[in-house]
Amino acid sequence: MKTAANLNFGEKVVISEIDFTHPSSKRILEIGFTPGQEIELVNRSLFHDPLAFSIRGSIIALRKNEAASIIVS
Repeated sequence: MKTAANLNFGEKVVISEIDFTHPSSKRILEIGFTPGQEIELVNRSLFHDPLAFSIRGSIIALRKNEAASIIVS
């Protein structure tokens, strides 16, 4: 199972599902990370936390543990 936290720089994937057991799952959905959307990892900080994703024409940063709840294909 591959998650958004495991993406390589510049890799484009489609969101398959969201892990609803994660405490931030509702917030992740509200900011646009919904199943079927294409995302791309566009930047990482020095220690790989947070991660910046391109989604729907915007750049959104998520903590690595939040990105781990986004399952991709």
